Amino acid sequence: MNHETQPATVRIFIALAPPDDAKDELARELRPSYEDYPRMRWNRIEDWHITLAFLGELPVTAIALLEPGLADLAATHEPLRLALRGGGHFDERVLWSGIDGDVPGLHRLATQVRELVKECGIAFQDRPLRPHLTLARARRNDVTSAVEAATRLTAFSGRPWYTERLHLVASNFGRGPGPIHYRDIGAWHFGSGN
Repeated sequence: MNHETQPATVRIFIALAPPDDAKDELARELRPSYEDYPRMRWNRIEDWHITLAFLGELPVTAIALLEPGLADLAATHEPLRLALRGGGHFDERVLWSGIDGDVPGLHRLATQVRELVKECGIAFQDRPLRPHLTLARARRNDVTSAVEAATRLTAFSGRPWYTERLHLVASNFGRGPGPIHYRDIGAWHFGSGN
């Protein structure tokens, strides 16, 4: 019998994901930047997400603690109306698209998610929410690509959409030299708010 060894820890975060058509709209806008800045490390479109709480490296057992509360929270929370808009960069290296729409509702949801994590007894670095969608990272010696690509996104205004699910996501970040990939551990549909 072949038993794969399961890791004892997993790097996880809680997030929202734009629908495919909203991501495709932004990807079309980025096409010239993909061509002009091929050395940037572009995130895969299927991995684009809006992080609500980054929990970091946790024991795998933490997943079972989080899942019931996240399912309940999603079921009782109305979908948020959001849009992707504009762009910017962090430290001249990380290219991102901004979030528009019900940003106050997004902050409230993030607060609820973080309170739930704390109620589960899980410690994490509770940084202020800066709603964005990370698109790419420039290499260490490249101080222009992310800045120039962000400037190209200034006028971008994507169509509005409603959040569909709350996602608990695992990352393989730091687990090898390859690109960062994410996978859903669980995803729960938002309810009607009742």
